[in-house]
Amino acid sequence: MSTDAARPPAHAAGILFLVCAAQFMVILDVSVVNVALPAIRTALGFTESGLQWVVSAYTLTFGGLLLLGGRAGDLLGRKRMFVAGIALFSLASLLGGLAESEATIIAARALQGVGGAIVAPSTLAILTTTFREGRERARAFAAWGAVAAAGGSAGGLVGGLLTELLSWRWILFVNLPIGALIVWLALRDLPADRTEDRPAARSFDLSGALTITLGVSAIVYAIVRTETIGWGAGEVWIVLAVGVALVLAFVAIEARLATAPLMPLDIFASRQLTAANMAVFLLGASMFAMWFFVSLYLQQVLGLTAIQTGLAFLPQTFMMALGSTQAAKVVGRLGVRTTLTVGFTLAALGLAGLTQVDADGSFWKDVLVPSVVLGGGMGLCMVPITTAAVTGVDGRRAGLASGLVNVSRQVGGALGLAILASIAAGRTQDVARGGAASGVPDALAQGYAHAFWFAAAFALAGAVLVFALVRDAPRGAGAGGHGAPAGDRAAGATAD
Repeated sequence: MSTDAARPPAHAAGILFLVCAAQFMVILDVSVVNVALPAIRTALGFTESGLQWVVSAYTLTFGGLLLLGGRAGDLLGRKRMFVAGIALFSLASLLGGLAESEATIIAARALQGVGGAIVAPSTLAILTTTFREGRERARAFAAWGAVAAAGGSAGGLVGGLLTELLSWRWILFVNLPIGALIVWLALRDLPADRTEDRPAARSFDLSGALTITLGVSAIVYAIVRTETIGWGAGEVWIVLAVGVALVLAFVAIEARLATAPLMPLDIFASRQLTAANMAVFLLGASMFAMWFFVSLYLQQVLGLTAIQTGLAFLPQTFMMALGSTQAAKVVGRLGVRTTLTVGFTLAALGLAGLTQVDADGSFWKDVLVPSVVLGGGMGLCMVPITTAAVTGVDGRRAGLASGLVNVSRQVGGALGLAILASIAAGRTQDVARGGAASGVPDALAQGYAHAFWFAAAFALAGAVLVFALVRDAPRGAGAGGHGAPAGDRAAGATAD
């Protein structure tokens, strides 16, 4: 396919709006549930550690199947898969909103993740085939990226408003009318897929996608179960062994068995790409856990309402947006490596500040300043980390490299949240049993504070990684230098 020949149709602005609306909805659902977690726990009877599956079920399937979703769009058609993904996402949202049990809402969230994994790479591919390479496409990608960032950071406020004014179920029900509108507009406005644009190879590498997703899910499940039955239980080690075996099977499939592997392992010969993905894995582990525990602390310990909790995230959201928009200028002055080192260090300092939360604290004293520092640090990291990942990678694989960053972020978030939720729950139980706590809020606060120490360690490890292993992009690449290649390859949907 020659993307250079792409010409924007008369309704290109409508297509841009359509694609951005879909991306906003998909990314919003990563974080929108956090503020509603206490209400979901009360309604469906979740345990403290089990509650993290409401988040992890989505991020695991989203991240694990993201490259497969892009491959499906290449082979079956971007419009077809875009519509199918939105339809699946919307129906899964209905199932989750109607859930009356833990299993039902976890299954619904997993199905939402599958839908999101189909939609996200299709959005970039549609923009690539709609807008000419150069200024038009760059503007479209900039709008897409801004909307994606807004979706992730607006989740707290949207979730708080819907939970407080209506019900926690409406954080899921709201996707139905939006999804229906997007499907209708897509069927009306998106041009039909052209069969000549599709690759001749018909391999999906379904086995690779399933083994890595099921393997990481099994590892997460084993870690979560330790909160209930302890590390000495045979069940934990059996499930953990199964998870590790599936991950090793994925490596074998990608190395030797897959006709068109989703993740050609030779791409990791780049020390830069490997370091960037390890760092973004650690950033995801810190970021997802922060949203999770801060939401619970504000509501279950400090007694804030859902709306108040959503509003409490606004300063951090502002700093994340500010950091993201200023990252290119900072990279221009300091370089990618220094910018990332500063960003990860600020994130670590913010998380370390959150370790001071206690039952007698307040948002203004214990949360505001650390969350602002943390938000600024994460904002500085978001764009340059992708630049670091694609620097020096063959142009034909730039999309794959940038796609891997998104996979690493989502899988890191799910695995990190499982580890930190288990740590927090264990600390809470130990404090409560020891009688040192003055009630449940104090025990919970100490558990969250303990988890924040480990989250800070994750972010600090990311700072060390990028400082030691990341090199600066060639002069002129800039923080956004990855945009066009990534778009041309649809966020790494396929390997060359």
